[in-house]
Amino acid sequence: MLSCYSSSVAMEILSRSLSETIESVALVHPTFDNIADLLRGNGLKLVPLAEDPLHGDDLDVSLLKSVGCVFLTTPNNPTGKVVSRERLTRLAEQCAEHGVILALDTSFRGFDTRAHYDHYEVLNASGVRWVVIEDTGKLWPTLDLKVGMLVHSENLALPVEKIYSDILLGVSPLILAMVRRFSEDAAAGGLEDLHRFIAANRAMVRAELAGLPGVTVPDPDSRASVERVAIDDLTGTQVWAKLREHNVYALPCRPFHWANPSEGDHTLRLALARSTDPLAQSVRALRHVLKQR
Repeated sequence: MLSCYSSSVAMEILSRSLSETIESVALVHPTFDNIADLLRGNGLKLVPLAEDPLHGDDLDVSLLKSVGCVFLTTPNNPTGKVVSRERLTRLAEQCAEHGVILALDTSFRGFDTRAHYDHYEVLNASGVRWVVIEDTGKLWPTLDLKVGMLVHSENLALPVEKIYSDILLGVSPLILAMVRRFSEDAAAGGLEDLHRFIAANRAMVRAELAGLPGVTVPDPDSRASVERVAIDDLTGTQVWAKLREHNVYALPCRPFHWANPSEGDHTLRLALARSTDPLAQSVRALRHVLKQR
């Protein structure tokens, strides 16, 4: 395991490592826009991997023959969808059969108990060459004091350690000690408290927006710390601009749809890991904006 300043640094190290041995990556779509940015920035060709079929069907053999890596985010941002243990087992088996690296970003899994199985056990049992990126900053965003972790199989055969040493020497022991204390608190009940807090904020958001015509929640089963809101007749960018007049900031979803940004035109992402009162004020401002349209 390699400790990094952030998951973005871990992602840069992985991207540079991949670019030395492969040309193409199948990346789940939609997902974190900076994953696509960093992979492309290192010269890799990206093939969109549609999220819904990913959760039910085998990967197409022709796809596996055309790429050197399959990259998944679980739970996904912004949809919150989780790759189950059974699905990960099969995906790892397929990647192992075809000599394809399987990369996972699991930065949001602390929020969803459905993702709390042992991913490493599944990956090691399959024999696949694998990489996992973890991130404490999603769970504990404390003034950007966080650790990104880059974990990989012994058979990965990528120059990750060399590229890691080119970029940094390590992470501050102070931050590591802080993360350890947060982890101990989480194990002592703090994680369950966080789940209840996020669930309560999600319920509040949905209640405030309920009944607005043309406004829906695309991810009803999500437990992640974000919530997507779909608006039929306004783009996310238009709503974002109107919200700025109320000093409220939300994120248009175009960038998450890295292969076809127009697919995200009519969705907006709200962050739920916020103090409830300011979040409620922001959602009321959003309701006001949407009622005026």
